[in-house]
Amino acid sequence: MGKRVGVLMGGWGEEREISLKTGEAVVAALETLGHTVTRVFAGPGLDRALRAADLDVAFLALHGRMGEDGRVQGLLELLEIPYTGSGVLASALAMDKPMAKKLFQLHNLASPRGYRVARADAGRALELHGDSGFPCVVKPAKGGSSVGLSVVHDAGALVPAVAQACRFGGEALVERFVQGQEVTVGILGDSVLGSCEVSYPREGFDYEAKYKGAGAQYFLPPRLSDTRRVNVETLALAAYRALGCRGYGRVDLMCSDTENDVVLEVNTLPGFTPTSLLPKIAARAGLDFPALVQGVLDRATRDESHVAEEGPAFAPTAPVPLRAVR
Repeated sequence: MGKRVGVLMGGWGEEREISLKTGEAVVAALETLGHTVTRVFAGPGLDRALRAADLDVAFLALHGRMGEDGRVQGLLELLEIPYTGSGVLASALAMDKPMAKKLFQLHNLASPRGYRVARADAGRALELHGDSGFPCVVKPAKGGSSVGLSVVHDAGALVPAVAQACRFGGEALVERFVQGQEVTVGILGDSVLGSCEVSYPREGFDYEAKYKGAGAQYFLPPRLSDTRRVNVETLALAAYRALGCRGYGRVDLMCSDTENDVVLEVNTLPGFTPTSLLPKIAARAGLDFPALVQGVLDRATRDESHVAEEGPAFAPTAPVPLRAVR
């Protein structure tokens, strides 16, 4: 039986255009599957729009800040509407890349060494960089779609790159550049769907390469030995679990030329058009786009944070008088 599905799309940030493309692709797939679909455009008044829509479930087609960072998830929790993707905490942790790196370290998962720079400290970037060396990667500390990403080769370019990244959310992440093959791993539920190598003619899989077809090539499966591919996929699933993710996701890693594999980030609401990376991986695993959309929808849920309905009622006790301390 079809469900009343609200597809949340648009949003407040720099990834609005990509979100609208994801949303329309998801709407088309859901309608072919027999669901009743309502487009819900995220922005001011989203709470009122959600109440008026009378939904069974929300399909999140949002990307980046104010969509992928736990805030919309929190609203849906309050409205008691099940939703696709990770919960409030996992969404917030994955979006905050420096915080995610700390959790990777806690779970002994390799990730490039890096540090956070606030907008107010952008002018001190060289001082903060210390002996970290070059090249390095500079990107927004909270963001996605490779918006504001730069590869910096010398000291003179560091401050401008940090200032540029800070335009998107107010903080930058500076991390060691790792030379090698970039691999992304698709996850549905708690299982790996497969992986894809992304190759591009310039350093950094930036916005232009990712969404405007600037020479990117895709290899499914990655050009790795079977043993190493399995190890990379295992590392990706461990990173996904370390943040407490659920539903589905995509984990980006770098397989370096020195045989060390490192986690770059976890995407809790990855791009979701038929040409996006996760659908490419799913197609090779035998799931066409509508089947993938249905698989994500089937896993929609809410955080388990409700108060138990059974048990003894709370009965406050009489206050205990305080004795004077002598």
